[in-house]
Amino acid sequence: MSSAVTTSTVLGLGIDAGGTQTRWALSDASGIVLASGDVNAMTALQMGSEQGQQHVRATVRAIAHALPPGLHPANVCAGITGHTEGGDSLRTLIATAFAIDKSAVSLRSDIEITYLDLFGPGEGYVIYAGTGTIAAFIDESGTFHRAGGRGALLDDAGGGYWIAIEALRQIWRAEDSRPGSWRESPLATEMFNRLGGDDWARTRQFIYQRERGEIGTLALAVASAADRDPSALAILERAGAELARLGNVLIDRFGDRPIALAGRASILHPAIETALRKSLAPHHELKVRTSEAHIAAAHIAAKSIVIKSLL
Repeated sequence: MSSAVTTSTVLGLGIDAGGTQTRWALSDASGIVLASGDVNAMTALQMGSEQGQQHVRATVRAIAHALPPGLHPANVCAGITGHTEGGDSLRTLIATAFAIDKSAVSLRSDIEITYLDLFGPGEGYVIYAGTGTIAAFIDESGTFHRAGGRGALLDDAGGGYWIAIEALRQIWRAEDSRPGSWRESPLATEMFNRLGGDDWARTRQFIYQRERGEIGTLALAVASAADRDPSALAILERAGAELARLGNVLIDRFGDRPIALAGRASILHPAIETALRKSLAPHHELKVRTSEAHIAAAHIAAKSIVIKSLL
């Protein structure tokens, strides 16, 4: 048995890394967040090249340098896009940056972290709507089950990226039919204000040169217009129905359990939740929950240390 570790002295670092930014948080096992911040974006896919590895290394070191003096994590839980790529090398890189053993670094997907923050294994389902969408269930044996989460090229319906693309598709089809009609559309006006112009060249440059996460932020324009524009409201209602489909799939496969709805896209506008509830299996319990992946990862990291200390 290892020496006793109290929850007040145990610190865990959580990292939430993706294509738009990397957020981190340092927490003790009681759930108190002692520090947090954000640094440059990174993904595990960058581990495939020397230049990419240098970028990941610099990003992780930036987190280490940002930690308050005297506060050092004993364990790290990192949710990193593409975490299955170069996993062992990435784990070693993170361990080196924080001067901890590689066994103290856990790499997980964002949705796994969110699930474990909201439910224990076997307790419920999580529908997550961020830039993309996915529903998850971790059963009593710890096996991860999913519905959706296939990426924008295949699906991700109901997420921020999908909402933005659906809106732009609608706007530009209307322009094909009646050039200049965007001036009569609150949705188009909101969207072009965020894009910085109403010409096709501006839209094309943004859509085809920016990252998915940046494109997904355009969903904010759809939400802003929804109370004034029926077409924007209809897109959000379709998004809610698509999220309900993910939940219904898991209910059909694994039975009736509580569902938690999480992710920033899910709270863009009340119409999303209303449509989701309408399309969800009858009499099913749904709770809208807040789960920030970097903080959830920090909690998981800190709590796992306490568990280890009692073995």
